[in-house]
Amino acid sequence: MQSLKRYWKTYVLGFILILTIFIMAETGFQVKAFAQERYADLQNFSKVLNLIQQYYVEETDTKKLIYGAIKGMLRELDPHTNFMPPDIFKDFESETSGEFGGLGIEISIQNGVLTIISPIEDAPAWEAGIKAGDKVVGIDGTSTKGMSLVEASQLMRGKKGSKIVLRVVREGEDKTRDITITRGSVKIKSVKYTDMGDGFAYIKITSFIENTAKDLEKALETHAKNNKGKIAGVLIDMRRNPGGLLDQAIKVSDMFLKEGTIVSTIGRNKAEKEVAVASHKGKYTDVPLVLLVNEYTASASEIVSGALQDNKRALVTGQRTFGKGSVQSVIKLGDGSGLKLTVARYYTPSGISIQAEGIHPDIEIEDVDPDAFAKSVLKSQTTREGDIAGHLKNDKEKAAEKLDVKKGAEEGALAWWKDLGSKIDEKLSPRDKLLKSDYQAYQAFSYLKAWNTMKGLTR
Repeated sequence: MQSLKRYWKTYVLGFILILTIFIMAETGFQVKAFAQERYADLQNFSKVLNLIQQYYVEETDTKKLIYGAIKGMLRELDPHTNFMPPDIFKDFESETSGEFGGLGIEISIQNGVLTIISPIEDAPAWEAGIKAGDKVVGIDGTSTKGMSLVEASQLMRGKKGSKIVLRVVREGEDKTRDITITRGSVKIKSVKYTDMGDGFAYIKITSFIENTAKDLEKALETHAKNNKGKIAGVLIDMRRNPGGLLDQAIKVSDMFLKEGTIVSTIGRNKAEKEVAVASHKGKYTDVPLVLLVNEYTASASEIVSGALQDNKRALVTGQRTFGKGSVQSVIKLGDGSGLKLTVARYYTPSGISIQAEGIHPDIEIEDVDPDAFAKSVLKSQTTREGDIAGHLKNDKEKAAEKLDVKKGAEEGALAWWKDLGSKIDEKLSPRDKLLKSDYQAYQAFSYLKAWNTMKGLTR
Protein backbone atom coordinates (compact mmCIF):
# COMPACT_ATOMS: atom_id res chain seq x y z
CA MET A 1 0.00 0.00 0.00
CA GLN A 2 2.87 2.36 0.92
CA SER A 3 4.64 1.67 -2.37
CA LEU A 4 1.38 2.35 -4.28
CA LYS A 5 1.06 5.76 -2.59
CA ARG A 6 4.68 6.57 -3.40
CA TYR A 7 4.03 5.55 -7.00
CA TRP A 8 1.02 7.86 -7.37
CA LYS A 9 2.87 10.70 -5.61
CA THR A 10 5.81 10.32 -7.98
CA TYR A 11 3.42 10.11 -10.95
CA VAL A 12 1.55 13.30 -9.97
CA LEU A 13 4.79 15.22 -9.33
CA GLY A 14 6.13 14.06 -12.66
CA PHE A 15 2.95 15.14 -14.45
CA ILE A 16 3.06 18.59 -12.81
CA LEU A 17 6.73 18.96 -13.78
CA ILE A 18 6.02 18.03 -17.42
CA LEU A 19 3.01 20.40 -17.49
CA THR A 20 5.12 23.23 -16.02
CA ILE A 21 7.88 22.65 -18.59
CA PHE A 22 5.25 22.63 -21.37
CA ILE A 23 3.69 25.92 -20.15
CA MET A 24 7.12 27.54 -19.78
CA ALA A 25 8.08 26.37 -23.25
CA GLU A 26 4.81 27.71 -24.69
CA THR A 27 5.19 31.02 -22.82
CA GLY A 28 8.82 31.24 -23.87
CA PHE A 29 7.80 30.66 -27.48
CA GLN A 30 5.21 33.46 -27.26
CA VAL A 31 7.71 35.85 -25.66
CA LYS A 32 10.31 34.94 -28.26
CA ALA A 33 7.81 35.50 -31.10
CA PHE A 34 6.80 38.85 -29.61
CA ALA A 35 10.44 39.87 -29.19
CA GLN A 36 11.24 38.87 -32.77
CA GLU A 37 8.30 40.88 -34.10
CA ARG A 38 9.31 43.90 -31.99
CA TYR A 39 12.94 43.56 -33.15
CA ALA A 40 11.85 43.42 -36.80
CA ASP A 41 9.84 46.64 -36.36
CA LEU A 42 12.75 48.40 -34.69
CA GLN A 43 15.03 47.18 -37.48
CA ASN A 44 12.73 48.90 -39.98
CA PHE A 45 12.90 52.11 -37.96
CA SER A 46 16.72 51.92 -37.79
CA LYS A 47 16.94 51.29 -41.54
CA VAL A 48 14.72 54.27 -42.37
CA LEU A 49 16.68 56.51 -39.99
CA ASN A 50 19.96 55.33 -41.53
CA LEU A 51 18.72 55.89 -45.09
CA ILE A 52 17.59 59.43 -44.21
CA GLN A 53 20.94 60.20 -42.60
CA GLN A 54 22.86 58.93 -45.63
CA TYR A 55 20.78 59.92 -48.63
CA TYR A 56 18.28 62.65 -47.74
CA VAL A 57 18.82 65.70 -49.94
CA GLU A 58 19.81 67.87 -46.97
CA GLU A 59 21.71 67.19 -43.79
CA THR A 60 19.41 66.19 -40.92
CA ASP A 61 19.33 66.52 -37.15
CA THR A 62 19.11 62.97 -35.77
CA LYS A 63 17.62 64.01 -32.41
CA LYS A 64 14.94 66.04 -34.19
CA LEU A 65 14.05 62.99 -36.30
CA ILE A 66 13.82 60.72 -33.27
CA TYR A 67 11.71 63.26 -31.36
CA GLY A 68 9.45 63.51 -34.40
CA ALA A 69 9.11 59.73 -34.53
CA ILE A 70 8.12 59.61 -30.85
CA LYS A 71 5.52 62.34 -31.41
CA GLY A 72 4.12 60.45 -34.39
CA MET A 73 3.87 57.25 -32.33
CA LEU A 74 1.98 59.04 -29.55
CA ARG A 75 -0.52 60.50 -32.03
CA GLU A 76 -1.88 56.95 -32.31
CA LEU A 77 -2.92 57.21 -28.64
CA ASP A 78 -5.23 59.63 -26.80
CA PRO A 79 -4.71 63.43 -27.02
CA HIS A 80 -3.52 63.66 -23.40
CA THR A 81 -0.48 61.43 -24.01
CA ASN A 82 2.33 63.72 -25.12
CA PHE A 83 6.08 63.91 -25.51
CA MET A 84 7.80 67.05 -24.25
CA PRO A 85 11.29 68.06 -25.39
CA PRO A 86 13.58 69.35 -22.59
CA ASP A 87 12.68 73.05 -22.93
CA ILE A 88 8.94 72.38 -22.90
CA PHE A 89 9.21 69.85 -20.07
CA LYS A 90 11.05 72.41 -17.95
CA ASP A 91 8.17 74.87 -18.46
CA PHE A 92 5.66 72.12 -17.68
CA GLU A 93 7.33 71.39 -14.34
CA SER A 94 7.07 75.05 -13.35
CA GLU A 95 3.33 75.30 -14.13
CA THR A 96 2.20 73.30 -11.09
CA SER A 97 4.07 75.63 -8.73
CA GLY A 98 1.61 78.42 -9.49
CA GLU A 99 3.72 80.86 -11.49
CA PHE A 100 4.97 80.64 -15.08
CA GLY A 101 5.28 82.65 -18.28
CA GLY A 102 2.83 82.50 -21.15
CA LEU A 103 -0.83 83.12 -21.96
CA GLY A 104 -2.59 81.37 -19.09
CA ILE A 105 -4.88 78.94 -20.90
CA GLU A 106 -5.74 75.26 -20.70
CA ILE A 107 -6.09 73.65 -24.13
CA SER A 108 -7.27 70.31 -25.46
CA ILE A 109 -7.93 68.57 -28.77
CA GLN A 110 -11.66 68.08 -29.38
CA ASN A 111 -12.73 66.32 -32.55
CA GLY A 112 -9.34 67.13 -34.02
CA VAL A 113 -9.62 70.86 -33.27
CA LEU A 114 -7.48 72.79 -30.78
CA THR A 115 -9.95 74.05 -28.17
CA ILE A 116 -9.70 76.36 -25.16
CA ILE A 117 -10.87 74.48 -22.08
CA SER A 118 -10.37 77.43 -19.80
CA PRO A 119 -8.49 80.72 -19.69
CA ILE A 120 -6.99 81.25 -16.23
CA GLU A 121 -8.69 84.19 -14.55
CA ASP A 122 -6.73 87.46 -14.60
CA ALA A 123 -4.08 85.93 -16.90
CA PRO A 124 -3.14 87.52 -20.28
CA ALA A 125 -5.53 85.38 -22.36
CA TRP A 126 -8.42 86.12 -19.98
CA GLU A 127 -7.79 89.86 -20.15
CA ALA A 128 -7.54 89.74 -23.95
CA GLY A 129 -11.03 88.23 -24.22
CA ILE A 130 -10.32 84.54 -24.84
CA LYS A 131 -13.27 82.43 -23.71
CA ALA A 132 -13.74 78.79 -22.77
CA GLY A 133 -14.88 76.85 -25.82
CA ASP A 134 -13.06 79.01 -28.38
CA LYS A 135 -11.69 76.90 -31.25
CA VAL A 136 -8.14 77.94 -32.15
CA VAL A 137 -7.68 77.52 -35.90
CA GLY A 138 -4.51 79.59 -36.25
CA ILE A 139 -1.50 80.72 -34.20
CA ASP A 140 0.38 83.69 -35.65
CA GLY A 141 -0.82 82.76 -39.10
CA THR A 142 0.04 79.05 -38.78
CA SER A 143 -2.87 76.63 -39.13
CA THR A 144 -3.42 74.38 -36.12
CA LYS A 145 -4.81 71.56 -38.25
CA GLY A 146 -3.09 68.31 -37.23
CA MET A 147 -1.15 69.96 -34.37
CA SER A 148 -0.57 68.12 -31.11
CA LEU A 149 -1.07 69.82 -27.76
CA VAL A 150 2.68 70.03 -27.23
CA GLU A 151 3.27 71.61 -30.65
CA ALA A 152 0.53 74.17 -30.00
CA SER A 153 1.95 74.94 -26.55
CA GLN A 154 5.38 75.43 -28.05
CA LEU A 155 4.05 77.99 -30.53
CA MET A 156 2.13 79.81 -27.83
CA ARG A 157 5.09 80.23 -25.52
CA GLY A 158 7.42 83.17 -25.87
CA LYS A 159 9.17 86.00 -24.09
CA LYS A 160 7.26 88.07 -21.59
CA GLY A 161 5.94 91.19 -23.30
CA SER A 162 5.88 89.66 -26.80
CA LYS A 163 2.59 89.43 -28.68
CA ILE A 164 0.76 86.50 -30.22
CA VAL A 165 -2.33 86.40 -32.41
CA LEU A 166 -4.81 83.56 -31.99
CA ARG A 167 -7.40 83.09 -34.71
CA VAL A 168 -10.48 81.63 -33.05
CA VAL A 169 -13.94 80.45 -33.99
CA ARG A 170 -16.50 81.19 -31.27
CA GLU A 171 -19.73 79.29 -30.81
CA GLY A 172 -22.66 81.09 -32.46
CA GLU A 173 -20.42 83.12 -34.79
CA ASP A 174 -19.93 82.50 -38.50
CA LYS A 175 -16.63 84.34 -38.92
CA THR A 176 -13.25 83.86 -37.28
CA ARG A 177 -11.82 86.56 -35.05
CA ASP A 178 -8.18 87.42 -34.40
CA ILE A 179 -7.32 88.06 -30.75
CA THR A 180 -3.98 89.62 -29.89
CA ILE A 181 -2.49 88.59 -26.54
CA THR A 182 0.57 90.02 -24.84
CA ARG A 183 2.49 87.25 -23.12
CA GLY A 184 3.09 87.80 -19.44
CA SER A 185 3.92 86.19 -16.14
CA VAL A 186 1.02 83.98 -15.10
CA LYS A 187 0.62 83.77 -11.36
CA ILE A 188 -2.25 81.51 -10.47
CA LYS A 189 -4.40 82.35 -7.49
CA SER A 190 -6.26 79.08 -7.25
CA VAL A 191 -8.58 80.06 -4.37
CA LYS A 192 -10.66 83.27 -4.31
CA TYR A 193 -12.93 84.05 -1.37
CA THR A 194 -15.92 86.38 -0.98
CA ASP A 195 -17.89 86.86 2.24
CA MET A 196 -21.58 86.63 1.26
CA GLY A 197 -22.92 87.80 4.61
CA ASP A 198 -24.96 85.97 7.28
CA GLY A 199 -22.17 83.40 7.65
CA PHE A 200 -22.20 82.29 4.00
CA ALA A 201 -19.03 82.06 1.89
CA TYR A 202 -18.39 81.98 -1.85
CA ILE A 203 -15.11 80.32 -2.85
CA LYS A 204 -13.91 80.02 -6.41
CA ILE A 205 -11.30 77.34 -7.13
CA THR A 206 -9.70 78.19 -10.48
CA SER A 207 -7.33 75.20 -10.66
CA PHE A 208 -5.63 72.58 -8.52
CA ILE A 209 -1.99 73.46 -7.92
CA GLU A 210 0.48 72.71 -5.11
CA ASN A 211 -1.10 75.00 -2.50
CA THR A 212 -4.81 74.75 -3.35
CA ALA A 213 -5.92 72.69 -0.32
CA LYS A 214 -3.93 74.89 2.10
CA ASP A 215 -5.31 78.07 0.55
CA LEU A 216 -8.86 76.74 0.75
CA GLU A 217 -8.41 75.90 4.42
CA LYS A 218 -7.03 79.40 5.07
CA ALA A 219 -10.05 80.95 3.33
CA LEU A 220 -12.47 78.89 5.44
CA GLU A 221 -10.58 79.73 8.64
CA THR A 222 -10.68 83.43 7.74
CA HIS A 223 -14.40 83.22 7.06
CA ALA A 224 -15.09 81.48 10.37
CA LYS A 225 -13.00 84.07 12.23
CA ASN A 226 -14.85 86.96 10.55
CA ASN A 227 -18.22 85.41 11.43
CA LYS A 228 -17.63 84.56 15.11
CA GLY A 229 -16.80 80.95 14.32
CA LYS A 230 -19.93 80.41 12.26
CA ILE A 231 -20.00 79.01 8.73
CA ALA A 232 -23.63 78.95 7.59
CA GLY A 233 -22.76 77.43 4.23
CA VAL A 234 -20.20 77.41 1.42
CA LEU A 235 -20.70 77.79 -2.34
CA ILE A 236 -17.68 76.36 -4.18
CA ASP A 237 -17.46 77.53 -7.78
CA MET A 238 -15.41 75.25 -10.06
CA ARG A 239 -16.70 76.48 -13.40
CA ARG A 240 -13.94 76.69 -16.03
CA ASN A 241 -11.59 74.84 -13.66
CA PRO A 242 -9.38 72.69 -15.95
CA GLY A 243 -8.11 70.50 -13.11
CA GLY A 244 -4.53 69.95 -12.03
CA LEU A 245 -2.96 67.87 -9.29
CA LEU A 246 -4.78 64.73 -8.15
CA ASP A 247 -3.47 64.89 -4.57
CA GLN A 248 -4.94 68.38 -4.16
CA ALA A 249 -8.34 67.23 -5.40
CA ILE A 250 -8.25 64.39 -2.85
CA LYS A 251 -7.24 66.76 -0.02
CA VAL A 252 -9.99 69.25 -0.90
CA SER A 253 -12.62 66.46 -0.96
CA ASP A 254 -11.30 65.06 2.32
CA MET A 255 -11.89 68.39 4.09
CA PHE A 256 -15.66 67.92 3.73
CA LEU A 257 -16.04 64.14 4.20
CA LYS A 258 -16.45 62.14 7.40
CA GLU A 259 -15.88 58.85 5.59
CA GLY A 260 -16.20 57.12 2.25
CA THR A 261 -14.35 56.70 -1.02
CA ILE A 262 -13.07 59.80 -2.78
CA VAL A 263 -11.88 58.37 -6.10
CA SER A 264 -10.67 55.13 -7.67
CA THR A 265 -8.16 54.66 -10.45
CA ILE A 266 -7.99 51.56 -12.63
CA GLY A 267 -5.30 50.98 -15.23
CA ARG A 268 -4.73 48.28 -17.84
CA ASN A 269 -4.75 45.57 -15.18
CA LYS A 270 -8.32 45.74 -13.90
CA ALA A 271 -7.37 43.80 -10.78
CA GLU A 272 -5.00 46.55 -9.65
CA LYS A 273 -7.41 49.16 -8.35
CA GLU A 274 -6.14 52.13 -6.35
CA VAL A 275 -8.66 53.71 -4.00
CA ALA A 276 -8.39 57.02 -2.13
CA VAL A 277 -10.60 57.21 0.95
CA ALA A 278 -11.49 59.91 3.46
CA SER A 279 -9.02 60.23 6.31
CA HIS A 280 -11.64 61.03 8.99
CA LYS A 281 -9.78 64.29 9.66
CA GLY A 282 -12.11 66.65 7.79
CA LYS A 283 -12.85 69.89 9.67
CA TYR A 284 -15.91 70.91 7.65
CA THR A 285 -17.93 67.72 7.42
CA ASP A 286 -21.22 69.28 8.58
CA VAL A 287 -21.09 72.61 6.74
CA PRO A 288 -23.85 73.00 4.09
CA LEU A 289 -22.12 72.76 0.72
CA VAL A 290 -23.19 73.59 -2.84
CA LEU A 291 -20.92 73.12 -5.86
CA LEU A 292 -21.25 75.06 -9.11
CA VAL A 293 -19.85 73.43 -12.27
CA ASN A 294 -20.16 73.76 -16.04
CA GLU A 295 -19.06 72.13 -19.29
CA TYR A 296 -15.50 73.41 -18.79
CA THR A 297 -15.11 71.89 -15.33
CA ALA A 298 -12.57 69.12 -15.93
CA SER A 299 -10.27 66.49 -14.46
CA ALA A 300 -9.39 67.16 -10.79
CA SER A 301 -12.42 69.40 -10.32
CA GLU A 302 -14.63 66.56 -11.60
CA ILE A 303 -13.07 64.25 -9.01
CA VAL A 304 -14.08 66.66 -6.23
CA SER A 305 -17.59 67.00 -7.70
CA GLY A 306 -18.05 63.23 -8.03
CA ALA A 307 -16.70 62.49 -4.55
CA LEU A 308 -18.94 65.01 -2.78
CA GLN A 309 -21.98 64.18 -4.91
CA ASP A 310 -21.77 60.38 -4.54
CA ASN A 311 -21.17 60.63 -0.81
CA LYS A 312 -24.33 62.78 -0.52
CA ARG A 313 -22.19 65.54 0.92
CA ALA A 314 -22.90 68.39 -1.51
CA LEU A 315 -25.54 69.57 -3.92
CA VAL A 316 -24.01 69.86 -7.40
CA THR A 317 -25.53 72.61 -9.54
CA GLY A 318 -24.84 74.04 -12.99
CA GLN A 319 -24.16 72.08 -16.16
CA ARG A 320 -22.72 68.68 -17.05
CA THR A 321 -18.93 68.73 -16.73
CA PHE A 322 -16.26 68.23 -19.41
CA GLY A 323 -15.55 64.51 -18.93
CA LYS A 324 -11.77 64.32 -18.70
CA GLY A 325 -11.45 61.22 -16.57
CA SER A 326 -8.06 59.82 -17.52
CA VAL A 327 -4.93 59.66 -15.37
CA GLN A 328 -1.59 60.86 -16.72
CA SER A 329 1.75 59.85 -15.29
CA VAL A 330 4.68 62.16 -16.03
CA ILE A 331 8.05 60.49 -16.59
CA LYS A 332 11.26 62.50 -16.86
CA LEU A 333 13.59 60.98 -19.43
CA GLY A 334 17.38 60.88 -19.41
CA ASP A 335 17.98 63.85 -21.70
CA GLY A 336 15.66 66.18 -19.76
CA SER A 337 12.65 65.51 -21.99
CA GLY A 338 9.42 64.13 -20.55
CA LEU A 339 6.60 61.76 -21.35
CA LYS A 340 3.06 62.44 -20.21
CA LEU A 341 1.41 59.03 -20.49
CA THR A 342 -2.22 58.06 -19.88
CA VAL A 343 -2.08 55.12 -17.48
CA ALA A 344 -5.55 54.78 -15.93
CA ARG A 345 -9.13 56.04 -15.68
CA TYR A 346 -10.82 57.81 -12.79
CA TYR A 347 -13.97 56.37 -11.23
CA THR A 348 -16.36 58.12 -8.84
CA PRO A 349 -17.22 56.44 -5.50
CA SER A 350 -20.30 54.87 -7.13
CA GLY A 351 -18.05 53.23 -9.74
CA ILE A 352 -18.88 55.46 -12.71
CA SER A 353 -16.10 56.44 -15.10
CA ILE A 354 -15.80 60.19 -15.56
CA GLN A 355 -14.16 59.75 -18.97
CA ALA A 356 -16.26 61.28 -21.78
CA GLU A 357 -19.27 61.19 -19.42
CA GLY A 358 -18.56 63.94 -16.91
CA ILE A 359 -20.53 64.70 -13.76
CA HIS A 360 -24.24 65.35 -14.12
CA PRO A 361 -25.47 68.08 -11.74
CA ASP A 362 -28.26 67.41 -9.26
CA ILE A 363 -29.87 70.66 -10.38
CA GLU A 364 -29.24 72.11 -13.83
CA ILE A 365 -28.74 75.87 -14.07
CA GLU A 366 -28.29 77.25 -17.56
CA ASP A 367 -25.93 80.14 -18.15
CA VAL A 368 -28.07 83.23 -18.79
CA ASP A 369 -26.96 86.68 -19.91
CA PRO A 370 -27.81 88.89 -16.89
CA ASP A 371 -28.82 91.93 -18.93
CA ALA A 372 -31.14 89.91 -21.16
CA PHE A 373 -32.68 88.20 -18.17
CA ALA A 374 -33.23 91.46 -16.31
CA LYS A 375 -35.06 92.93 -19.30
CA SER A 376 -37.30 89.86 -19.54
CA VAL A 377 -38.48 90.10 -15.92
CA LEU A 378 -41.78 91.93 -15.52
CA LYS A 379 -43.04 93.11 -12.17
CA SER A 380 -46.41 91.62 -11.34
CA GLN A 381 -49.26 94.11 -11.67
CA THR A 382 -51.60 92.10 -9.43
CA THR A 383 -52.78 93.98 -6.36
CA ARG A 384 -52.79 91.98 -3.16
CA GLU A 385 -54.19 92.75 0.28
CA GLY A 386 -50.80 93.95 1.45
CA ASP A 387 -50.68 96.59 -1.29
CA ILE A 388 -53.87 98.34 -0.13
CA ALA A 389 -53.31 101.46 1.93
CA GLY A 390 -54.42 101.08 5.55
CA HIS A 391 -54.62 97.27 5.37
CA LEU A 392 -54.67 95.28 8.59
CA LYS A 393 -51.03 94.47 9.30
CA ASN A 394 -49.89 90.92 9.99
CA ASP A 395 -47.49 89.81 12.72
CA LYS A 396 -44.47 89.81 10.38
CA GLU A 397 -45.08 93.44 9.36
CA LYS A 398 -45.48 94.47 13.00
CA ALA A 399 -42.21 92.75 13.92
CA ALA A 400 -40.46 94.46 11.02
CA GLU A 401 -41.67 97.85 12.23
CA LYS A 402 -40.20 97.16 15.66
CA LEU A 403 -36.85 96.35 14.03
CA ASP A 404 -37.09 99.60 12.03
CA VAL A 405 -37.18 97.68 8.74
CA LYS A 406 -38.45 100.18 6.19
CA LYS A 407 -39.10 97.72 3.38
CA GLY A 408 -39.48 93.99 3.05
CA ALA A 409 -36.36 91.97 2.33
CA GLU A 410 -37.27 90.38 -0.99
CA GLU A 411 -35.08 87.33 -1.36
CA GLY A 412 -36.37 85.79 -4.58
CA ALA A 413 -34.48 85.88 -7.87
CA LEU A 414 -37.05 88.13 -9.53
CA ALA A 415 -36.78 90.68 -6.74
CA TRP A 416 -33.03 90.92 -7.27
CA TRP A 417 -33.02 90.96 -11.05
CA LYS A 418 -35.98 93.23 -11.73
CA ASP A 419 -34.02 96.37 -10.79
CA LEU A 420 -30.67 95.24 -12.16
CA GLY A 421 -30.32 98.18 -14.50
CA SER A 422 -30.75 100.74 -11.72
CA LYS A 423 -27.75 99.57 -9.71
CA ILE A 424 -24.30 101.11 -10.24
CA ASP A 425 -21.43 98.61 -10.06
CA GLU A 426 -19.04 100.99 -8.30
CA LYS A 427 -21.41 101.29 -5.35
CA LEU A 428 -22.03 97.56 -4.98
CA SER A 429 -20.38 95.28 -2.43
CA PRO A 430 -18.25 92.38 -3.78
CA ARG A 431 -21.16 90.07 -2.94
CA ASP A 432 -23.76 92.11 -4.82
CA LYS A 433 -21.44 92.71 -7.75
CA LEU A 434 -20.93 88.94 -8.08
CA LEU A 435 -24.62 88.13 -7.90
CA LYS A 436 -25.60 90.93 -10.27
CA SER A 437 -23.24 89.78 -13.01
CA ASP A 438 -23.55 86.02 -12.60
CA TYR A 439 -26.98 84.38 -12.89
CA GLN A 440 -25.69 80.83 -12.25
CA ALA A 441 -23.88 81.93 -9.09
CA TYR A 442 -27.00 83.72 -7.90
CA GLN A 443 -29.20 80.67 -8.37
CA ALA A 444 -26.66 78.32 -6.78
CA PHE A 445 -26.36 80.70 -3.81
CA SER A 446 -30.14 80.67 -3.48
CA TYR A 447 -30.05 76.87 -3.16
CA LEU A 448 -27.34 77.16 -0.52
CA LYS A 449 -29.46 79.58 1.54
CA ALA A 450 -32.38 77.16 1.23
CA TRP A 451 -30.23 74.20 2.36
CA ASN A 452 -31.93 73.63 5.69
CA THR A 453 -35.36 73.95 4.11
CA MET A 454 -34.55 71.41 1.38
CA LYS A 455 -32.96 69.07 3.94
CA GLY A 456 -36.17 69.17 5.94
CA LEU A 457 -38.26 68.29 2.87
CA THR A 458 -36.14 65.21 2.10
CA ARG A 459 -36.38 63.66 5.55
